[in-house]
Amino acid sequence: MPEPPFEPEGAVAGGLAMSAAETLEQRPPAADGTGPAAGGTEPAGRPRSLWSDAWRDLRRNPVFLLSALIIVFLVVISLWPSLIASGNPLQCDLAKAQQGAGPGHPFGYDGQGCDVYTRTVYGARTSVSVGVCATLGVALLGSVLGALAGFFGGLGDSVLSRITDVFFAIPVVLGGLVLLSVVTSNSVWPVIGFIVLLGWPQISRIARGAVITAKQNDYVQAARALGASNSRILLRHIAPNAVAPVIVVATIALGTYIALEATLSYLGVGLKPPSVSWGIDISAASPYIRNAPHALLWPSGALAVTVLAFIMLGDAVRDALDPKLR
Repeated sequence: MPEPPFEPEGAVAGGLAMSAAETLEQRPPAADGTGPAAGGTEPAGRPRSLWSDAWRDLRRNPVFLLSALIIVFLVVISLWPSLIASGNPLQCDLAKAQQGAGPGHPFGYDGQGCDVYTRTVYGARTSVSVGVCATLGVALLGSVLGALAGFFGGLGDSVLSRITDVFFAIPVVLGGLVLLSVVTSNSVWPVIGFIVLLGWPQISRIARGAVITAKQNDYVQAARALGASNSRILLRHIAPNAVAPVIVVATIALGTYIALEATLSYLGVGLKPPSVSWGIDISAASPYIRNAPHALLWPSGALAVTVLAFIMLGDAVRDALDPKLR
């Protein structure tokens, strides 16, 4: 019997390699995109970060989408209220006081004969501006103080902790009644300043705890061993990894600050007429709740929807930025 022709080992290995390569090249990519590409090479994927994962989760969260749409609408009508309300919120007619809805006036009139719809739309500007400015001030001041105290520690950290304990002991509404009762300016800035004054300890304590946790990680110790300065370590390595809880708390607190401004205006120590605010309208409509309930319903409903939208947004952001919940 004739023997088969001799084939060197290299030829056999080469044939097996070519067969494997052809099989791999002909294999279709997997349905989930994890298999080889059509050309037989693995796609170079970018490393996923906490922020990219959070944004992917937020886009799939209906609570975030609904709250974001409401907030975008509120911001638009705060900047350009004339888009949906053509009247003047300060123009009133006592002959139409407490009248119900009519053509061109879907919300009716309040006790002074002012159009409730126009005042509700223009009142969003005050609430949103106070909430956003107060949140920015609170987040900036509290984050800086808390980050410095948590990073350096020592006597400064102890003093800041005792100061925050003192501010936590002050009732917010009572403090507003005392401090804002001596202010004569009828603008939003005294209210914003008061909220920042009593709101920064909460953000400061959150930022302090996040910085203390982040500075114990190995990458911070490695950066310190390589000779990085304290400012570089704090700004480049610790702050990006400690800002997530601050964002979550600030987003939820924004709705609380809007409700606080309306509460102070309702009590008469916040904004005062002729300013347009939901708290002022709720206070003015309270005596007419039986004769003209619509004058109380619409501004209070707008306030409730706004606060709920920001709280829902904060909850969605918290769920997305907390890896333990995934």
